[in-house]
Amino acid sequence: MISVDLDLWATDMYTNLTMKTGLHPDNYRVVVFEDLNNGTRFLTRSTVASEETIKWEDGNEYPLVKVHISSASHPFFTGEERIVDVEGRVDKFKARAAAGAAAREKRTGAVKKHAMRKEAKLAKHEAKIEAETER
Repeated sequence: MISVDLDLWATDMYTNLTMKTGLHPDNYRVVVFEDLNNGTRFLTRSTVASEETIKWEDGNEYPLVKVHISSASHPFFTGEERIVDVEGRVDKFKARAAAGAAAREKRTGAVKKHAMRKEAKLAKHEAKIEAETER
């Protein structure tokens, strides 16, 4: 069995490696991310641009970035099985379906009303002709 000093191996392994220059952004700043699902806020470093700001717990003001889902509300991380619908897509679909059904019902009602009027007009006309033939 071979004995290896892992600390020595790990430090020796990374001493000769350097990162390529110009690949990584250098404009990192402290930013607050707010999850719109549950209101959770995270203070972290990011390069994302933001117009809004918020006063953090430490009294300083930081840029605010609003996100629809984060690890605080994502079902994979929370273990909950629920439908996350921030954009209201399900509600929009249901509203469109209800509007379509109402329009269909209105058209069907208008067609029935028209048919009933036509039948009544025809019956009235037939009654008039019958009355004239009896004279």
